[in-house]
Amino acid sequence: MRIGVLGAGQLGRMLALAGYPLAKTFVFYDMSGSPSAGLGEVIIDREGQYLDDFLSRVDRVTYEFEHLPVEVAEKLAKEKPVHPCPRALQVCQNREAEKTLFGQLGIPTPEWKIADSAESLKAAAEELGCPVVAKSITEGYDGKGQAVLKDPEEAEGAWESIGHQRLIVEKFVNFKREVSIIAVRAEDGDLAFYPMAENTHHEGILRYSIAPAPGLERHVQEDAERYIRALLNELDYVGVLTLELFETEDGLVANEMAPRVHNSGHWTIEGAMTSQFENHIRAVSGHPLGNVAPRGLSCMINIIGEHGDIERILELPYAHVHLYNKGERPGRKLGHVNILADSYEELVWRVRNCAQFLPGCPEFKSSLTPKG
Repeated sequence: MRIGVLGAGQLGRMLALAGYPLAKTFVFYDMSGSPSAGLGEVIIDREGQYLDDFLSRVDRVTYEFEHLPVEVAEKLAKEKPVHPCPRALQVCQNREAEKTLFGQLGIPTPEWKIADSAESLKAAAEELGCPVVAKSITEGYDGKGQAVLKDPEEAEGAWESIGHQRLIVEKFVNFKREVSIIAVRAEDGDLAFYPMAENTHHEGILRYSIAPAPGLERHVQEDAERYIRALLNELDYVGVLTLELFETEDGLVANEMAPRVHNSGHWTIEGAMTSQFENHIRAVSGHPLGNVAPRGLSCMINIIGEHGDIERILELPYAHVHLYNKGERPGRKLGHVNILADSYEELVWRVRNCAQFLPGCPEFKSSLTPKG
C-alpha cells in the first residue's frame, strides 16, 4: 500500500519508519520547501501545482502537520481515503471552533472569550480576571502566537506582539501539572487508549514526557478516555488523536487537541507494545490496532537547538536515541531520547544522567521530584 503524507518533517519520518515493516511505501507532499523527513519520495510543491501528481502516486492519505490548507485535504478526499478526515483538520486549525466543540461534548475548558482588537482584548482580560492567556485563533504552535497578560493594561503590547486579527483569550488555569492522552481509532470504530503522560514544557516547548504519568488516579485516566472518545466518535476519526490537558484540584481541563501523532507520544516507540506511529499506520491502512500497553516506565527527553554529546548518550544502556537529520538552530527539535526504567526512582536518576549531555536542557522536575 502506498501512503501519502501531507508534510515532510520528523513526524512523517517516524511514521514511515513504523510503516516499512508493514510493507508500506511513502510519498511526502511538502508545501514549505524545507522537507526534513530524509526518506521516501518527497514532492515539493509550494504553489499546489503537483497535487494531482501526488494523488496518482498514493492509495491513502494522512498528515503529520495540521497547519496546511483544509481545501487541499478536501480535494484529496474526493479521490482517495484521507485519514483523519478534513473536518478534524478544520476544527484543530481554529481554536474558537475547537473550544466550541469541546463545550458541546461536555469537555471542560478554561473560561474563554474572543478578542478582535486591543480594546476587546483588554475588556476580555478585565472580565475574565488576570492572568489570562491570549492566543491566535489560527496557526501558532510550540508557544508561538500567544502571550500571557498579568494586567489588562498589557493588552496593547500583547495584541501587537501576537499580530493576528482574532484572538482567543483564556483564563489562566491553576494546574498541578500538564498531561496528555493519546488515542487511536480504527476504520471499524475500534478504540485504543495509551496511558496518560505527564509533560514538562520550557519556553513553550515540550522537554520531558513521563508515561505512565506517575501518581495518576484511575478515575483521571477514565475521564480523559471519555473526553477523547467523544471527540473521536463525533469526528468519525481514523488514526491517532492527542488531547492536551491540565490536571487541577477539581479534575481535568482541556487545553487543545492535535489531529496526528504527537511529541508527547514519542515514548511509545520503545515504551509501548505498539508505538503511536505504527498504530496510526495500522488505522489509516484499515488494519486492526496494536496493543497499547506500556513496557514498564518511560521518559522522553526532547533534543532542542543543539545535539549535545550524542556519543556519551549512546553509551547509556537504557537510552534510545532518535535523531531527525536536522541542522542545529535555536528552538529547533533535533531529536529525542527515550529512557526506560523499572521504577520511577530509577527513571529520575537515569533521566538526569542523560540530560547532563544535552546543552540547555532544563533541570528535570516533575511530580516525581521535590519542587523548589
